[in-house]
Amino acid sequence: MNDSLIQENIALKALGDRVASIRSRRGMTRKSLAQLSGVSERHLANLEYGKGNASFLVLIQIAEAMQCTLAELIGDPTTSTSEWLLLRELLLSQSETTLKKIRLSIQGQISDIDITTKGFNSSVALIGLRGAGKTTLGRMLAEDLGFQFVELSREIEKFAGCSIAEIQGLYGVNAYRKYERRALEETIQIYPEAVIATPGGIVSDPASFNLLLNHCTSVWLQANPEDHMERVRKQGDLRPMADNKEAMEDLKKILLGRASFYSQAQFNLNTSTQSLEESFLLLKNIVRKALHISE
Repeated sequence: MNDSLIQENIALKALGDRVASIRSRRGMTRKSLAQLSGVSERHLANLEYGKGNASFLVLIQIAEAMQCTLAELIGDPTTSTSEWLLLRELLLSQSETTLKKIRLSIQGQISDIDITTKGFNSSVALIGLRGAGKTTLGRMLAEDLGFQFVELSREIEKFAGCSIAEIQGLYGVNAYRKYERRALEETIQIYPEAVIATPGGIVSDPASFNLLLNHCTSVWLQANPEDHMERVRKQGDLRPMADNKEAMEDLKKILLGRASFYSQAQFNLNTSTQSLEESFLLLKNIVRKALHISE
């Protein structure tokens, strides 16, 4: 095999890995992406395995369905200006720890009257995949602190005037993300003290996630994949896993794809390692200490 073919195979494999990674981060199965993009499931599989030779138009369809830029898909997100190029060069070799420090430093230097730059209030945002205990523990924590409990999914539905499933089915994922951001902005403005149970996919929208990290004490509630699945089943909610024989494998990929984003939270708590009551005590202690609230 000549050098050009080897390079092409490497490039296609890298492209496939990025498609699979972004898809997992968005919490999408290959079937759902195929339906949204209009690209066959078989074509997507070949693409993710590095066997496809995707056309430009196919990549546009996939990028639109996953709400990402073509630049992100092909692996070159920051080439638009000289400043971006200089910043990218400075940041590329930095560790995740250093990058986080830089991001926080940048956030501290940005100041205007917009809501996204007003700084922390006393709200607590619980993030993580469905089944981690955000709603159950969130209600318990809000009652303990005397804070308002807000389930962001319900607020999204109030803004839209219909269910989450109807928003996504009728108007698409882009519309859903806009409602999600608006609901979060309103919650932060209206309730200076709240416990917010967030949708698992909020980390898929950088603007909403930055808003959350900027304004709330954040806690990632983790759980083992088996516990996630069992808890969701007990709730009678199998939306992302319905009619999918590879449900557990998909769930694990979603967790893996989102882990680096969930880990941006200030604190994390694994709810699989102890009882509900013990998890609540641990969460209460974490939050009270963070907010300097005594018993």
